[in-house]
Amino acid sequence: MTSHNMTWISYPSKNLAFISPEEIEAFIASQNIISRLMHCYIAFFVPTGLIAGICILIVFIKNYLQYKVIENLDLLLLHFTISNIIMIFLSFTVITRPDYLKATHYTCNVLSFFFNFSYFNSRYVLILTLLILLLKRFPARTALSKATQRPILCVGFVLIYAFCLSLTEAVLVGTDNYHLETDCQLDPLFAWPEYEIIKFTFGFGIPTFLQILCSTVLFAKKAPAEGPALQQHIRTYPAAYIISITIFICHLFYNIMILFRTTLKLQKSIGTPKNELVMNIAEIVLFCESCVSLVFILCFHKPCKDEILKVIQNCRRENTANNHLEIPVTTMTHESGSQ
Repeated sequence: MTSHNMTWISYPSKNLAFISPEEIEAFIASQNIISRLMHCYIAFFVPTGLIAGICILIVFIKNYLQYKVIENLDLLLLHFTISNIIMIFLSFTVITRPDYLKATHYTCNVLSFFFNFSYFNSRYVLILTLLILLLKRFPARTALSKATQRPILCVGFVLIYAFCLSLTEAVLVGTDNYHLETDCQLDPLFAWPEYEIIKFTFGFGIPTFLQILCSTVLFAKKAPAEGPALQQHIRTYPAAYIISITIFICHLFYNIMILFRTTLKLQKSIGTPKNELVMNIAEIVLFCESCVSLVFILCFHKPCKDEILKVIQNCRRENTANNHLEIPVTTMTHESGSQ
């Protein structure tokens, strides 16, 4: 693979060559939109996502300590949760928007590696989850079915696969000028065009194909007589299917923009401030998905939902008990006052 000279590329907002007042107004408007979206994400989505993620971890750890066993689905969702929590922490790089994080090429490459590692992890763990749910409805005595009965082995394979893909992406970011400071995004602008192509193929194309394949089999194939009905199956495991739809929508938008940026690179064009605005929106939408997915697990995955309901019921009982204790005290006070 030949090396690319990417020193020519820069953000449109860094090349202020306006020729009309309308362009200046459009630039200011786009900067305001990015800034407001960033503040909304940091203020609402990040705290919600982190609280949901921490609650999920507490529930899974508590159940493991109590029963000394963890279900296959719970293990995969635990892995998915950890990947998304890491994604949320890495998303703090957008806190400088509409400006960009200042970092050396080397530091930016390291951040990009961990971002891609979490990104690929969450995508393929979800596919593995959908596959296990599919085999729950269509039990089969195949090598694949036996492999899914060992979730730790499957998670280990996903980790190795995600590590190899992330390492490949780190190479495609480029090693030139690694000591120089630059404007850093988690998907670096100065990466080679092959970076985005690999990311689209292995981070969206292949997972989406497998996701559609699992969904097609789930809805089209008739379940065996001893298997659960389709509606009952979906009601039993709603979290995975809701997350699957959410990820597809958010990742579709982001990956379209990734491909569009690749097209601009191949044309030796830096694009327009409007292109930069839409790319920033797509990146924030991607991070919002990580937060929303954790909330869906907390609200719809049965062990987490049951634990939340238990906590709410305990709070209500304590509140009711406190109210009953306060009533006699108030009565006695009135009686002593009347004497």
